[in-house]
Amino acid sequence: GRTRSRVPLIAAVGVGIAVLGIGAGALLGGGSADAKNDDSKNVSATGPAADASQQAGGDPAKAQAVALDKLLADSGNSRDTVIKAVADVKVCRNLGRAATDLREAAKQRGGLVTRLSGLAVDRLPGHAELAEALNSAWKASASADTHYAAWADQTAGRKGCHKGQARTTGQTALGNRASGTASTQKAKAARLWNVIAQKYGLTERQPTQL
Repeated sequence: GRTRSRVPLIAAVGVGIAVLGIGAGALLGGGSADAKNDDSKNVSATGPAADASQQAGGDPAKAQAVALDKLLADSGNSRDTVIKAVADVKVCRNLGRAATDLREAAKQRGGLVTRLSGLAVDRLPGHAELAEALNSAWKASASADTHYAAWADQTAGRKGCHKGQARTTGQTALGNRASGTASTQKAKAARLWNVIAQKYGLTERQPTQL
């Protein structure tokens, strides 16, 4: 009788252990999932803040300098296109394409002016002069591009070319004048910017790169 009574008891103990094992496994599994969730939340929450902090080094002036540096990096994108377009106009070549490229360049300069107006630069040394020089330079460049595009249109018209050379017109003169203004202002802007670039370890630029 005692032998038979032990069988149900042993079975009950075995079932209890199995239940405890399942419960412990569930608890461990749940804890692991929660830990993963917590880790992922921490990474996503701190990542962008850490990047911004490292880039600016906690210095508001440097943050402004870094933002302006990114804008200046785009400022010379259309230079080669403009040089080629004007050269084509002079020899009466690809006039339609040249006019289109010049007008696109003018839009790009206007975009730089708009982007600059959205940047805070008040903590940078010589910021007022720098902003004024950049605005004047890009507006003058846009004006020159527009006049040269009009010159390309004139060159493509009747008697616009003479023996493979474009005739000089009023648009040519206006373009040259605006281009001269742009060059003067870019030289001033480059000088002011390079002081800032040296201070914060950013890219120094020549006037032609603006």
